[in-house]
Amino acid sequence: MFHKKSIEQLLFEAGQSGEGTLKRSLSSWNLVALGIGAIIGAGLFSLTGIAAAENAGPAVTISFVLAAVACAFAGLCYAEFASMIPVAGSAYTYSYATMGEFMAWIIGWDLVLEYALGAATVSVSWSRYLLELLHKYNIHLPHQLIVSPWETVKLGDGTLIEGGVINLPAIFIVCLLSLVLIRGTKESATMNNLLVILKVAVVLIFIALGWSHINEANYTPYIPENVGPGQFGWSGISRGAAVVFFAFIGFDAVSTAAQEAKNPQKGMPIGILGSLVVCTILYVLFAHVMTGLVNYKDFAGDAKPAATAFAVTGYGFLQDALIVAILAGYTSVILVMLMGQSRVFYTMSKDGLLPKFFSKVHPKFSTPFKTNLFFMVFVSLFAGFVPVSDLGHMVSIGTLLAFVLVCIGVLVMRKSLPDAVRPFRTPLVPFVPIMGILVCVYLMASLPGESWIRLVIWMALGVIIYFGYGRYNSKVRNLNEAEKLANKN
Repeated sequence: MFHKKSIEQLLFEAGQSGEGTLKRSLSSWNLVALGIGAIIGAGLFSLTGIAAAENAGPAVTISFVLAAVACAFAGLCYAEFASMIPVAGSAYTYSYATMGEFMAWIIGWDLVLEYALGAATVSVSWSRYLLELLHKYNIHLPHQLIVSPWETVKLGDGTLIEGGVINLPAIFIVCLLSLVLIRGTKESATMNNLLVILKVAVVLIFIALGWSHINEANYTPYIPENVGPGQFGWSGISRGAAVVFFAFIGFDAVSTAAQEAKNPQKGMPIGILGSLVVCTILYVLFAHVMTGLVNYKDFAGDAKPAATAFAVTGYGFLQDALIVAILAGYTSVILVMLMGQSRVFYTMSKDGLLPKFFSKVHPKFSTPFKTNLFFMVFVSLFAGFVPVSDLGHMVSIGTLLAFVLVCIGVLVMRKSLPDAVRPFRTPLVPFVPIMGILVCVYLMASLPGESWIRLVIWMALGVIIYFGYGRYNSKVRNLNEAEKLANKN
């Protein structure tokens, strides 16, 4: 259970080329774009208004800065590992090198929550925004084919859609992007780059056009007086940071592409930290303009605060552009999440913990196509039939657990391998990893009890699979035991 993979062994595997291996085709820019693609979703367009109206007021900009600092603790730890161990698999691989096989399996299984269910969650929301756009142009799809049996969708004009059979638009986008991923990593990165350019352009247009319509009176008071725990004042800013923290989730998906980076030692830290910096700047400017256009109190209960704020500018033609930007944002998030999950399962399969099926690489495209096909079906089932509310919290708790284990891994590695080559070093160790652990555990504790119950059930299922299959087929374990037997003889 506690066999570890040495860094030398990991680097040897990563350095192999030829049939059955992943192709190195991603530049530093591609990696930054992957991070931005995973981070900027509709969280920017919805969570900002919620945090302003209920917690921080115009000081939601400070909340974004605090959330970014919290993410940076985990991001700095990810950057050290990604430069040391530039192998596909993200936190799974790092845990294998620091805490042993069983903990690696636990984190790999946990990443299914983050990436696969994350893709399902976002695809359901993608479907809702598509319906909103089509409805505005009087294009109506059959109700049975656009909503799952247990959900009711309310459109912007008050129209209710319920009593469906399956959410086909959500399944469509999952299948389409899975096929794009099979076609090739470079092609997938090119598509992601285009989507990132589109949504960042709309965010910049919102900031540029909205800036001249800011009403300075909306910033008074900038930090509203506290009226209760987490309601304005400094406690409200802190609570707001916890709310908008989830708008940053996704940067860790960059580390799953380490084995496909042209220069991972340099590119991985740039991709992880660069995407965090870019998104933080955009988030702060966006929040500043949004709360300047409309008084923060007007965002209470508003599911589309960005559209509400932009309406006062008079540029009505960009209302549809905002929806298109959100669709582009969602599409790139789904793409990166599906890519991340397939790379984690590819690595686990290469280690023998999962069947060989998952590490089969396409002879022409050099992608783990069978894993992509498996998750196309798996994610589609969740996207087509499970309510989005039940998916969201599972994604959050899975992500935070991954962050905690990576921060612990840096502390362990600094003790066990102090002289290892580290192209990028996490600064201020042990302060940064410990703060990363504390912040993430605090945010996990703020999630509902049902999320913890689902996490425990999911992990229990993973433990059963490990002891039923993975433990007996582990290449590392079998190799180590063979060496022990040879030494005895």
